[in-house]
Amino acid sequence: MRHGNSVLGLVVVLFGVHVAAAAQGWPEFRGPHGDGRCDAKGLPLTWSETENVAWKTPIPFEGWSTPVAMDGQIWLTTATPDGKDFFVICVDAATGQIVFNEMLFHSDNPEPLDNAVNCYASPSLVMEPGRVYVHFGSYGTACLDTASKLVVWKRTDLPCRHYRGPGSSPILFENLLVLTFDGVDVQYTAALDKATGETVWKTDRSTVWTDLDENGQPKREGDFRKAFSTPIVVTAGGTAQLVSLGSSAFFGYDARTGKELWKLPNTAYSPASRPVYGKGLIYAITGRGGNSELYAVRPDGQGDLTDAQVAWKFGGPGVPTEPSVLLVDDLLYMVGNNGTLTCLEAGTGTQVWSERLGGNYLASPICAEGRIYLFSTQGKTTVVKAGRAYEALATNVLDNGFMASPAVLDKALILRTKTDLYRIEVPQT
Repeated sequence: MRHGNSVLGLVVVLFGVHVAAAAQGWPEFRGPHGDGRCDAKGLPLTWSETENVAWKTPIPFEGWSTPVAMDGQIWLTTATPDGKDFFVICVDAATGQIVFNEMLFHSDNPEPLDNAVNCYASPSLVMEPGRVYVHFGSYGTACLDTASKLVVWKRTDLPCRHYRGPGSSPILFENLLVLTFDGVDVQYTAALDKATGETVWKTDRSTVWTDLDENGQPKREGDFRKAFSTPIVVTAGGTAQLVSLGSSAFFGYDARTGKELWKLPNTAYSPASRPVYGKGLIYAITGRGGNSELYAVRPDGQGDLTDAQVAWKFGGPGVPTEPSVLLVDDLLYMVGNNGTLTCLEAGTGTQVWSERLGGNYLASPICAEGRIYLFSTQGKTTVVKAGRAYEALATNVLDNGFMASPAVLDKALILRTKTDLYRIEVPQT
């Protein structure tokens, strides 16, 4: 086993761009398709601290961002636990050596997290050939050149009181870098010119809040206006729609202009999972609250939508709040925070099976070659065969738990635990 360099040096910021589905590597949160599916072949089925580990590299400080990988590089973010210093790291994909580690942003007075779920480096990066984009919410956004490791542009003037820390990851669409800000004070989506960092459009959420006092202010401080979700872009009715989950409502925007196209209210708060699109439906989880549900929404509506636009809903203790759903062929899979894995028919929402895996889950699952990989906060990975009957294929354990979702590069799993980055790969003979 080779161990990468864990020395903390000044980190060069990554310049990254989002890659289309045909691109190689893992360009963004949830991979080349943005939904956890990948076309990799030959990924390992079993591993441990002593089996199928090509390298293991300690990562300094704290970060839950998904690594992005392309062109022999792996990029990820980290931050000091007190939220004052924010870093970007580049790791050589072949050796695990840290080749770039630089502080990009500093905050004198970061807002306390007040929980153990989030951290200050939770948003994942987005990458394309020659560029990587790094986002820490209101603490700063930057674009780096992946060859020179030089910063192309920076922004620190996009306000938001994240309260629990930032969580929404950036995405790329055409010439735009799309950012999501859902705080306790302001809630909006902004699109920047990816070449210059200049704002192209900015749209405030049109949520109608009901928790106001006589002065129009929120009655209590808290999570009820927050969201941590990452949007997707779908094409419906000839329009590229940015589908974005906010607290108490789902939104559809014109991805090129930011114009609100539709809004579907719900009664949950703090959604964190990323929606998935397929079979003509948007699959989205409402968020926290006793009535959190999975919705299947038709994306061809306009204005304020009603349940008539919802094909079906599914509720219950197996509906997650953080892990995103996975659509494979005609079946949906979701792992609840409590470790319950549920399989549904994508067209109807009918439950096919449900199984208790054990442990707790925050990372989103991935699928390759008909295998579903599920990563627990205790460090266990369960590999399940996709299909109408539950079939566990393997259980694997690493020393520390998973807060970050996984990445895939070639025939390797790139796994980030709370403390280390791994390349898990079957040795070539």
